[in-house]
Order: sequence, then C-alpha cells, then structure tokens
Amino acid sequence: MMEAAQSSILRGPPPILSSVQSLITGRLEEVQGDLKRIIISDFDLIEEINEYLLLMRGKLFRPTLLLLSNEVGGNPADDAITLAAVVELVHLATLVHDDAVDHSVLRRGLPTVNALWTHQIAIIMGDYLYSRSVTELTRLGRLDAVAVLASAANEMSIGEMRQLTSYDALEFTESDYYRLIASKTASLMSAACEMGALAGVKEYQKALALFGYHLGMAFQIADDVLDYTGSEAIMGKPSGHDLRERKVTLPLVGALKKLSDTESREIRHFFTLVEAADEDIERVIEIVHDRGGLDYANEQADLYAQRAWEALATLPEDPAVDALRDAVTYTIGRDR
Repeated sequence: MMEAAQSSILRGPPPILSSVQSLITGRLEEVQGDLKRIIISDFDLIEEINEYLLLMRGKLFRPTLLLLSNEVGGNPADDAITLAAVVELVHLATLVHDDAVDHSVLRRGLPTVNALWTHQIAIIMGDYLYSRSVTELTRLGRLDAVAVLASAANEMSIGEMRQLTSYDALEFTESDYYRLIASKTASLMSAACEMGALAGVKEYQKALALFGYHLGMAFQIADDVLDYTGSEAIMGKPSGHDLRERKVTLPLVGALKKLSDTESREIRHFFTLVEAADEDIERVIEIVHDRGGLDYANEQADLYAQRAWEALATLPEDPAVDALRDAVTYTIGRDR
C-alpha cells in the first residue's frame, strides 16, 4: 500500500498551484474580497499596514485546503468563504509575529512589517489580525470553528516558545523537530481542512483533519529543504535564511549523524558565530548536501505525503478529493 501510494504521488511532474486551485478559483476570489472586508479600519496607520499586508499575502494555500475540504461530498457552504479568509488572517498574523521575533527583514521578497515600521507595531498588527479573526467567527456563530482554530493557535504559540527556548541548537533532535513543525505548521493546515469539513460534510471531519496534519508535516519539511536548495526568487527570502537565524531543520539534523570530526567542529563553530558570512552559510549547505541531509529530509517528506494521500482513502471519489491529491503532489514536488 505504501509503495503504491508513493509511486502514485511521485509519478510525473507536480501540478502547479493554479491547477490545484482550478475547482475553486471563483471562491478564492471571494476570499480575497473577504480579507479586505474583515481587516478594514478607520485608523490610518492600521489601514496603511493592512494594505501592505495584503500585498505580502502568499498563494492562499491554507484557504485552498479549507475550500477543497468544504467541497468534498458536494455540500459547499457560503460561510466557508469567511472561514477561509479567517484561516489566512491567522496564518498572516503568525508570520508577522514570527518576523518580529526573528528580526527578519524580508518575507516573500518584500520588507517585513517590523523592518518597515517597528517591532512593536508588528506585534500589535499581528494581534489585530487575530482579534479580527475571532470577531468574524463570532459573527458567524461558528463555535465549532472557534474551538478548532483556537486549538491550532494555541499549538502554534507553544511551538514558537519551544523554538525560542531551544538554547543549544545542536542538541535539537529529530523528534524535537517533528514536534515543532507539528505545532507551527501542521496544526493550522489540519485546522483548515477540519473547518472545511465542519462547514460541509461533517462525517469527513476526522479524515480531512488527519490529511491536513500529514500534508502540513510534508509541506514544512519540503519548505526546509528549499531553504537549502532554493533561490530567493522561489522562496521570497534569501536561501539559507534558517541557517542565518541559527535554526536547525531536518536537512541538518539528518546530516549530523554522518559528520566527520572535522565537519562536526565546523558546524559547531558556525553556531558560535555572531554573524555568519555568505561563505559560512555555503559551507554548511555543502556539508549537509554531501552527508545526505537533503536526501534524508526528502524521504521523510515523502513518507508524510504518503500518509496524507492514504488519509483520503475513506472519502468518496470526488473532484475535490482529486484536487487534494494534487495538493500533496504539489507540496512535495516544489523545485526538487
């Protein structure tokens, strides 16, 4: 079963995201309109930053998952549009907060809120996006969605705290890594899929939540591989961004098991540097590549992708399920 799933997932070139989204293109346009409606403000500075944040928003992948999950079984709901917008706002709020915490200067190729304004303003804007999201869920009267999203938000906050308090980066284990990305990434993707089912066919709630969890794990691992292999044009941030912030992700964790004594000293020295030069980053990337860290991380991403694929097995044959399968292939096929 696992081998069959893997061959199905990895056969041929991955779809582009617009193909994954083709079933819900019109609904995604409505989501973009709802985003503007929800965060509108009569306070000039907030409105100015809101307009900028909408320029920074990504490819609406989480709203895509919510809307496709909502389509499964052929019972799409109007309020799923607002639920999808809320999920995107919560995601955007976490990015604004993360950039402020990490002192990041670029996000998706644009200066971050904290770089253009201040760290204090970035934190307040993240709070504003969270509060507007809760207000919208209250307006809809969707207490079931509030419960799911609140749980995910709690998980994301705990994940960020775990990362901040991980003082010795090289003591960061593989299980620590999985626990971190489960909190920071998989929790919200799982919530998006579960909320889509809650507003659609509730009997698919468990299967779609599980699908979203495994897809989120695969997505983050693939993203962390791209940080070692992708260009700024692909990532919207400099390649090696995580290393510059001394973050240990799965490619490095996988390589650490196979380092020579000399390489081990080089890596440990790297994590003592106050500011890493480009050649320092390039050397770590070279070591990780040579010691199979990227191959190992890709293998783990594939395993989670298989599990996401299999979580859809209990769902009916449906165009939305096909699109969710394409979302799996898209996730692990980005710029390999």
